[in-house]
Amino acid sequence: MAKIAYILLCHKDPDAIIEQATRLTATGDCMAIHFDARARSDDYRAIRAALAGNPNVTFAKQRVKCGWGEWSLVRATLNTLQTAVVDFPRATHFYMLSGSCMAIKTAEYARSFLDQQDKDFIESFDYFESDWIKTGMKEDRLIYRHYFNERTQKRRFYFSYHLQKKLGLVRAIPADIQIQIGSQWWCLRRNTAEAILEMARRRGDIMRFFSSTWIPDETFFQTLVRHLVPEDQIECRTLTFLMFSDYGMPVTFYNDHYDLLLSQDFLFARKISPDAKDLKSRLGRLYAARDVDFKISNEGRNLFKFLSERGRTGKRFAPRFWETESSLGRERELLIVTSKKWHVAKRLLQQIRKHTDIPAIEYLFNEEATPLPDLGGIQQTLEKRTRHRRALTRMLFEYYGTNRLIVCMDPAALDLMHDFFSDRSHTRILRIDCSFSDDYLIGHALRVGLAGEQTPSATLERLLPTIRNDINSEVDQIRDAGFDRHWVVQEQAPVEENAEAISAFLDVAPDVALKIARARHLFSD
Repeated sequence: MAKIAYILLCHKDPDAIIEQATRLTATGDCMAIHFDARARSDDYRAIRAALAGNPNVTFAKQRVKCGWGEWSLVRATLNTLQTAVVDFPRATHFYMLSGSCMAIKTAEYARSFLDQQDKDFIESFDYFESDWIKTGMKEDRLIYRHYFNERTQKRRFYFSYHLQKKLGLVRAIPADIQIQIGSQWWCLRRNTAEAILEMARRRGDIMRFFSSTWIPDETFFQTLVRHLVPEDQIECRTLTFLMFSDYGMPVTFYNDHYDLLLSQDFLFARKISPDAKDLKSRLGRLYAARDVDFKISNEGRNLFKFLSERGRTGKRFAPRFWETESSLGRERELLIVTSKKWHVAKRLLQQIRKHTDIPAIEYLFNEEATPLPDLGGIQQTLEKRTRHRRALTRMLFEYYGTNRLIVCMDPAALDLMHDFFSDRSHTRILRIDCSFSDDYLIGHALRVGLAGEQTPSATLERLLPTIRNDINSEVDQIRDAGFDRHWVVQEQAPVEENAEAISAFLDVAPDVALKIARARHLFSD
C-alpha cells in the first residue's frame, strides 16, 4: 500500500499549516515542512510547537530564504526532500505541495491510485520544442547566468543580463542532459527521489548550472527525472489541479466549486481561497472519509473557459482597419441563417437547395469540415476563414457565379454579422428560434466538453441554467442589434407564419416558401 510523504513549502499562515499537516497525517501519511527563513520566527516556533507531538511530521534540517524565480526554491525543496527520505523510510511516494493546496480525493483513493500507477507524475516537456513558455525569456534563462532576483533587484537583474549579452558571455548547457520544463507540483516514487538526491550530490556541474538559471523550479526536477527514469515510467502531468486565467494568473476556487473539484482527475487542487471557509471545511473532512465513489468527468478547464468567456462574444462591432477596403460589392446579397441547433439550420438549407437555385453553404465560420471549393488555401482553416471573411465570401460569390449567397452562422458570431451588415452589399438574416430541453442542453454540454459522462447530476443542474441563459443572451444580442432585413422562424409558430418569414428572407414566392417551411422533422433533435 502506498504511503505518501508530503513535501510542503510555505511561508505564512501558521494556523493553516498546522491544520493542513494534522489533516494529511491523521490517516497515516507523512509530511516534511520547509518554512521560509524570511518568515517570522514566532510563526515558525508556533508551528513546531503545535506539531511537536506528531511523529508523522518533520522539518527541513536547513531552512533557506526563498525568492520567486531563484535557485533558493529548488534548494529548499531538496533540503526538505532529503529530510523526508531519511525520516520516513517507509514512504513510497513524495508529493510536492504548497500551503494553498487541498486534497480533492480521499486518502484511500489517493493510495489506491498510486498503487495502480507505478509511475512518476511530473510535467516534463522539451524546453526548446514545446510552447510551455508563452512569453518572455526562453533560451536566455539558461545560457546566461542570473544571480539577482528579477522582482526585488530588477535593475541589477537586467543590468547583469544585458551586460552578458553585450559581452557575449554565453555558457554551454551540460552536454549529457536535455533540458525539460513543467509545473513544479510533482509526485515522485521513492527510487526516483533517492536518485535525484544522489545525482545532486555527485554532479556539481549540474548543480552549478541550475543554481544560476532563471526560474529553475520549472526545470531542475523536470530535467533530472527525464535523465534518470525510463520514459514509460513517467506520466507527463501533475496530480494537482490548477488553472490559469488568460491573463496568466492562477484561478482561485471558492465555496461553490466543491462538486467541480471532486469530479476532476486529480488528487489535490490549488489555489483555494482563504475566504472559502465552507469549501475548506468540506475538503478537510473529505480526506479521511472512506468508500467515497468519485464520478470523474474532468470538465473543469473547459467549463472555466466557457464561463470566463461569457459576455466577451459579440463585443467587437467595428471592422478592423485591414477589412474596411474589402467589400462584397454593392450588387451582391448575403443571406445569413443563424441557429444554435446546427442540424435545424442544415435541414432548412437542404430544403432551400431543393426548391431554389440559391447557393447555400453550411456553418462556414464555425465548422472546419464544411464542404467548400478549393479557393487557393484561404478556406483551409477556421482561423483563415474568419480572418479573411470578406475576401473568402467574395471569392465564393465569384466561384458560384451568383449575386446571392446563403451562409449559416452560430448566434455567437455576432461580430461577423455586424461586419457583414456594415458592408456596402445587402445583408439579410433569418434567425431560427428553437426550444431547448434539459436533455438537449446536457447533450450540448457533453459535446462541447463542459461536462463528462460522470459529471454529477447536481453539477449539471447548476450548469444547465447557465447554458440556457447563455443561449438566450446570444439571441437577445441579435435581436437588440437592430439589424435591418431581419426575419425569424420559430419552432412553436404555425407553418404558415414561418413560411411568410422565409418568403421575405429569400424573396421567393409564398408557395415555394411554404414547401420549405413544411419540411418534415425540421425541428427534430
